[in-house]
Amino acid sequence: MTTRRQKKVASLIKEELSRLLVEEIQDSSSGLITITRVEMSPDLKTAHIYLSIFGGEQKEAILELLDKKKGYLRKSIASKVKLKYNPLLIFSFDLSPDYEAKIDKLLENIRKDEK
Repeated sequence: MTTRRQKKVASLIKEELSRLLVEEIQDSSSGLITITRVEMSPDLKTAHIYLSIFGGEQKEAILELLDKKKGYLRKSIASKVKLKYNPLLIFSFDLSPDYEAKIDKLLENIRKDEK
């Protein structure tokens, strides 16, 4: 169960990270990088950041770049978001859009079969 504090901290981190991605990391070769959600651990020391990348050809390279810049991103977040602990950032791809597309395709195929 997620507490109100976890949701609030996740929201603040998502907002600041989104700004940083647009201003400093995202370029024409990386495509559109979107933070789909942020989940905080109960002790607020770890932030799991889920990303979706549209148009980028090298998705794994973008994830590696974010891992390399993790220290800088943590420092930037700490300067803007006042928290007791500066959370560890863990980046991964959000697979939800892929699942949604797959389900939509299956439903479409079922509808075609019924007609």
